[in-house]
Amino acid sequence: MNKKASKSTLKIIPLGGLHEIGKNTCVFEYENEIILLDAGLGFPSDQMHGINIVLPDMTYLRENSDRIKGMIVTHGHEDHIGGIAYHLKQFDIPVIYGPRLAMSLLRDKLEEAGVSDRTTLKSVLPRDTVRIGNSFSVQYIRNTHSIADSFSVAITTPLGVLIHTGDFKFDHTPVDGEHYDLQKLAEYGEQGVLCLMSDSTNAEVPGHTPSERSVYPNLDRIFGQAEGRLMVTTFSSSVHRVNMILELAEKHGRKVAVVGRSMLNVIAHARKLGYVKCRDDLFESLRSVNRLPDEKVLILTTGSQGETLAAMTRISNGQHRHIQVREGDTIVFSANPIPGNTIAVVNTIDRLMMQGAKVVYGKSEGIHVSGHGAREDHKLMLALTKPKFFIPVHGEHRMLIEHSGMAQAMGIPEENIVIIKNGNIIELTKDSIGINGEVPSGIELVDRNGIVQDNVMKERQQLAEDGVVTTAAAIDWSGKLLATPTVHLQGVVTSVEKSLLQQLAVKTLETILRDRWNEFSQNSNNELEVDWTGIRLEIEGGLQRLMRRELRSRPSVVFLLQTPEKPQSKSSSRKRKRSAAISTVGSRS
Repeated sequence: MNKKASKSTLKIIPLGGLHEIGKNTCVFEYENEIILLDAGLGFPSDQMHGINIVLPDMTYLRENSDRIKGMIVTHGHEDHIGGIAYHLKQFDIPVIYGPRLAMSLLRDKLEEAGVSDRTTLKSVLPRDTVRIGNSFSVQYIRNTHSIADSFSVAITTPLGVLIHTGDFKFDHTPVDGEHYDLQKLAEYGEQGVLCLMSDSTNAEVPGHTPSERSVYPNLDRIFGQAEGRLMVTTFSSSVHRVNMILELAEKHGRKVAVVGRSMLNVIAHARKLGYVKCRDDLFESLRSVNRLPDEKVLILTTGSQGETLAAMTRISNGQHRHIQVREGDTIVFSANPIPGNTIAVVNTIDRLMMQGAKVVYGKSEGIHVSGHGAREDHKLMLALTKPKFFIPVHGEHRMLIEHSGMAQAMGIPEENIVIIKNGNIIELTKDSIGINGEVPSGIELVDRNGIVQDNVMKERQQLAEDGVVTTAAAIDWSGKLLATPTVHLQGVVTSVEKSLLQQLAVKTLETILRDRWNEFSQNSNNELEVDWTGIRLEIEGGLQRLMRRELRSRPSVVFLLQTPEKPQSKSSSRKRKRSAAISTVGSRS
């Protein structure tokens, strides 16, 4: 086996999570076996019209699905498990190992998506070791993060041990009493770690990340000062934060109404597994709390990131069926905006304030701490594991560079560190590490109906930027217009009068029909044959050129052509019925 191992390399292929925040997905490959570590999702930008979630390009795994032996899940955040149900529609994963809370949340997702038969879910406990295929043995090491039941993993391969930290910080006073298993990390460090892959999210932040428990006294103070209703929004998956909020609600004599599907779902699973502990009678329905005195009410909602459909956003817009903001409400944002969400969050806060609410938010209030370690946490991880090779992961490029600098300062040679991007193939041996090629590594966009192809997104972008022009015309067998064509503009900014545009469209159609009709019609066996498709395409092209010239933009052009039904015979050619042939075309750049 040693002789064989010396000739083989371990391939590490990140498909998501590098140079970005989200959609964390990584492939480990040895000889003919593949295992996956996490499969998360990302959230769309403002330019991704109609898109619900963003996934990594999984072409490589689709093409090598027969080699997949299993998956390791580190914790239950959406950016680590949110893509699994979508991927299982494209290929099977024989077994998925992960924490109890993550597996509980994932089980619901798979059943809802109808893919629960495409894999087997197996829960693990701290220090459990699982064997996947012939080449991989994985031990789960308890860590501390913003969600309960979170792990780092030690992956033993024929070449040596890799430590993947998952998302982590060193929280020495964890809310649930589950401490980071520093002893086990140090044991692996003493035995020898071939490579460390470590979370880089807060590599630019000095010091240590504060404990989750540090939020408690600040929330306690705000709860005690609130005279009217309390509304609190945070990440639904921040189980420790949710647990503290429920503790404080009980302490201050407030009943809790939970709003938002994800919040309800996470609380239900966390209570079942013992990560959230509170009395059953703490909770009330929305209708019930509306009958209680304001000072006895706490509404716990989703929407801390300004998500369009989340409860807090709908409340701020006055669109929630059961909750309207009142003078005297205190609304707490116990979360910091994820990069890219800042504008949506501040707009939500502004709307709430305009309606008379007191909104508590921002770092100065001390009501949120990160779930990711800062610079001193990263140094401690490097010191404990003492890796030969180092790969910073989970972060934007500047974070990876900063983390790499820390590793060099702590004695890891620069040539033993690689800065990677999604799709890179990292080849690791006992004595070397380097990038050798790449695999497809773009993104897959998903709306309510499934994967959205590139051409569809281009059309959506074009519609958003330049609008759409719809033209309808009816033509007879002699190539004459039967009525004046209609022109409709939607989302088009123009100084051209609609009546003038309609005249120009009519002129364009008449010119094409006059000059080109004979090219598309002919008599065959005493029957008139017309190439309606050809004439339609010719007219479409003419209308596109017209709209670009007159509007000085590139709107999508929708052309509806109404044609007569082919006559039964020469004698009945005057008794024609019309049928519609509809074509949609987007103008091209």
